[in-house]
Amino acid sequence: MSTTAPTSTTTMRAIVQDTYGSADQLRLGRIARPEIADDEVLVRVHAAGLDRGTWHLMTGRPYVMRLFMGMRGPRQPVIGIDVAGTVVALGSAVRRFSPGDEVFGIARGSFAEYAAAREDKLARKPAELTWEQAAVVPVSALTAVQALTDVGHVEAGHQVLVIGASGGVGSYAVQLAKAFGAEVTGVCSRAKLDLVRSLGADHVIDYTQEDFAAGTRRYDLILDIGGNPSLSRLRRALTPRGTAVIVGGENGGQLTGMSRQLRALALSPFLRQRLTMFVCKQTAADLERLTELIVTGKVTPSIDRVASLEQVPDAMRDLDAGKVRGKIAVNV
Repeated sequence: MSTTAPTSTTTMRAIVQDTYGSADQLRLGRIARPEIADDEVLVRVHAAGLDRGTWHLMTGRPYVMRLFMGMRGPRQPVIGIDVAGTVVALGSAVRRFSPGDEVFGIARGSFAEYAAAREDKLARKPAELTWEQAAVVPVSALTAVQALTDVGHVEAGHQVLVIGASGGVGSYAVQLAKAFGAEVTGVCSRAKLDLVRSLGADHVIDYTQEDFAAGTRRYDLILDIGGNPSLSRLRRALTPRGTAVIVGGENGGQLTGMSRQLRALALSPFLRQRLTMFVCKQTAADLERLTELIVTGKVTPSIDRVASLEQVPDAMRDLDAGKVRGKIAVNV
């Protein structure tokens, strides 16, 4: 049983896929609106965010994901995780929200006019943000804040290196590390150096011209988001008791995608340095923690551009090609 605000149709426009693969598999279609569970709300989507997680959902890689998503094809035909929108229906167990509330957070299938989302993965949208800005916060900013604080234990005065500083997670990691009092060095391509400087990085490194491990500076904390450097290079760049958190990397093998992370975990107990990884926890509490930083101006979403639903396949191609600075928002 659910509480529902009036809506005019039971179908919706959505970006759907029938099989795993490239952006060529994505198409704009009309399908039934999602049903919600007792602990979920139905969100009228105003905007969604494009991130690397949606790429994994689209491709079905690493292959271990298919054990949960569907072996031959996706059980959930609509991709998209980041969401910002208005609550229109409530599951019977929902207590934190009412129809009409403006929210942002994590949903299943947000590249659509409506999406289902668990109550405990949503927070109230900051009034200071547009729908598009709010939609590009959840996945990337949650990953960044947890990597820095819960796993990396960042402290004021730390030297922090962010590898992949111009991407979705990296653009938040630079700002958050600065907000926590660290001195930040960002690694990215030459074309994106200006963006990383504008985010507040104290130093920038063009990875095509300079090896971050070859200089004299050593780091208390390294966030390796997308560079895929060897563990030996990460260790050379760390202080004797520094920490490297492997957040991402697309070359970790087709099966699990985590071969480098698993090697790091196996090696770490034998070192004074700490090599680790983590899985992001999608929680309302951390969304509210980010809201406080956004409201005070310490964190601002970095949007490359705003795409329409029809433009999602092309936006995904640009993400896959490494052309995106910060995040792409999808206006629904």
